[in-house]
Amino acid sequence: MTLTVTWLSHATWSIDADGTRIIVDPFLKPHNPSATLTAAEVAEQGPQFILVTHGHGDHTQDLLELAKATNALVVCNFEIAEWLQQHGVSNVHSMNHGGAYNFPFGRVKMTIAHHSSVLPDGTYAGNPGGFLINFNDGHDLYIAGDTALTYDMRLIGEVGGVDLAILPVGDNYTMGPEDAIVAAQFVKAKHVLPAHYNTFPWIAIDVEQFARRLQRETGIDCTVLEVGGSLTLD
Repeated sequence: MTLTVTWLSHATWSIDADGTRIIVDPFLKPHNPSATLTAAEVAEQGPQFILVTHGHGDHTQDLLELAKATNALVVCNFEIAEWLQQHGVSNVHSMNHGGAYNFPFGRVKMTIAHHSSVLPDGTYAGNPGGFLINFNDGHDLYIAGDTALTYDMRLIGEVGGVDLAILPVGDNYTMGPEDAIVAAQFVKAKHVLPAHYNTFPWIAIDVEQFARRLQRETGIDCTVLEVGGSLTLD
């Protein structure tokens, strides 16, 4: 079995877990200046699940359109689930920090993220989070979401670490490269995919330099994907 993770730009990802397609934090064309696909085009790929880390527009701008077009199960916190239901999306599964649930593709735990959260229309969106996914094929994936470096990440490492960690590195609104290097070690990641960088001027970084430094200082592999590029774990 294989796990394929595709970067749709910014913090939006498409995950193929042995035929199950999952979209994370849909922020797509034309709202996202770095994206190459629209919500309608992503909907054509037939995602069955949508994971939402928090309510900010650069993570949810295309959530309603994509959820309605696909009837994919949206996994998110309680407040975002309530908001979705108020806007005509009924196929939701709400979670909260520290809770886990078994889905057909694997077990998902909602993790702590230090950030803020409000939906595009100004509705309170609860507390931000991330996801720790233990896939049925044995792969472990940590999606940090938008977060500062937090000591809670060490708990993930203490129970065995992860095959792959998706970490924000753009600084300003989230942790930057230096803290992301520490985070990768905290969660004992075998591989890192950087996210949440270069979409806007205030989160511009030299991501290739980050990848080189991570590998040089920690021995952890890092892949910098082009938009639309994929990483496959066998």
